[in-house]
Amino acid sequence: MKKLINFSVYFLMAGMLVTVSSCSEKSSRTGWKYNDKKNGGFQVYKDAEQATGPGLMFIEGGTFVMGSMEQDLAFDNDNYERRVSISSFYMDETEVTNVDYCEYLYWLKRVYGADYPEVYEKALPDTLAWRNPLGFNEPYVDNYLRHPAYKNYPVVGVSWTQANEYCAWRTDRVNERILIDKGILKDNPNQVNEDNFSTQAYLSGQYEGMVKKNLKNLDPNGEPTRRVRLEDGILLPNYRLPTESEWEYAAKALKGNSQFENVNQKRLYAWNGLTTRDPEGKGKGIMYANYKRGRGDNMGVAGYLNDSYDITGPVRAFVPNDFGLYNMAGNVSEWVMDVYRPLSPEDKSDFNPFRGNVYTKPATDADGNIAEKDSLGHVKRVVDYDAYASPDKRGDIDDESMYAYGVTSMINNKARVYKGGSWNDRAYFLNPGVRRFMDEDASTSDIGFRCAMVRLGSQDAKKFKARKPNK
Repeated sequence: MKKLINFSVYFLMAGMLVTVSSCSEKSSRTGWKYNDKKNGGFQVYKDAEQATGPGLMFIEGGTFVMGSMEQDLAFDNDNYERRVSISSFYMDETEVTNVDYCEYLYWLKRVYGADYPEVYEKALPDTLAWRNPLGFNEPYVDNYLRHPAYKNYPVVGVSWTQANEYCAWRTDRVNERILIDKGILKDNPNQVNEDNFSTQAYLSGQYEGMVKKNLKNLDPNGEPTRRVRLEDGILLPNYRLPTESEWEYAAKALKGNSQFENVNQKRLYAWNGLTTRDPEGKGKGIMYANYKRGRGDNMGVAGYLNDSYDITGPVRAFVPNDFGLYNMAGNVSEWVMDVYRPLSPEDKSDFNPFRGNVYTKPATDADGNIAEKDSLGHVKRVVDYDAYASPDKRGDIDDESMYAYGVTSMINNKARVYKGGSWNDRAYFLNPGVRRFMDEDASTSDIGFRCAMVRLGSQDAKKFKARKPNK
């Protein structure tokens, strides 16, 4: 027993030594100490896992068979099955709701409304998407977006372009909140025009804000304090739309029917089985998704409604899939990042496949410095054409001359993929592998969106503990 205690003390002391040594770590290449003002003040931070942003669920990556296992009813021949690998990432638990989007609209009107009202007007969803000349849908036109009865329903009438703008805005609001919660910035509800927090503007030194307490600066030749840098690991990466492959992988959620590395059963939908109803147990007969069972049947017979919703439903009205994501089939279809091409399955990489990867970087001035932010407080980004110097340009900046949009083809770089079936679709479109496309500036009453975020660092869910963003 005494020996056991001695060994316990030994390992405890060894652990303490490791902790202490990590604080006074030095370079294995030069011998100079890190985090020491006497040695120049180069700062190296302890290993820290990426925080999980508000609203996001961690999606552990892996390999899966991408593509549709359904019969190709449209005869497009554009979605062959192929095995790909997806890095771990984050995705919104639910679709972006009306109240989420109204928060965005309110902020735009408050910050830009007086001098730049067009910013707010440009972001407004097209509520006329509900209009049907042969149907009485005017109540949705007038009420769906703002009435509290639809507060937790998915926002619709939002184009692909508008969805991307929302993602960018969300990035800035989340990062600003993190800096406030960490005591670095003060709340500033009076931001107007260019005097608003932008992550890129802050990192480039073009936004000061109402500073509460900056970080200690170890540079012996610098100021006593400094603003947060990317290397600090405090700010989160950008919110964005998921790629087509990420969305499909998250929708299929094969972790729920796999054992070790064996997938026991392929999935036709976002759940096991070949039916859209729960086949057994207490939930027997209950619909797994909100969709259209057939022509003229949006919800079933009075007294026994099959999914309880005529149009969209609340974002948590149906059970989540095995990743904890709601409505990855039914309710609304969802925008993804990809440019549509019929042969994308043939062209794409087998690792994180994506079509439309136009690489941008912050614009620079004549001296090579990041250009001054614009009147809206944003740092302009431009296409980095040097990134496309490789001989193989597939998936880069496609030659649009071969696609005369609206004349000989409906396909060009504005054609964007959307996935998942909606309240107005038959069961065929609930298959995560089915793909459709629409112009990036168009919108409908049955397409919404959710945001995603890259996962930095470790990919295995078992090897990290997610941190909250304000801790």
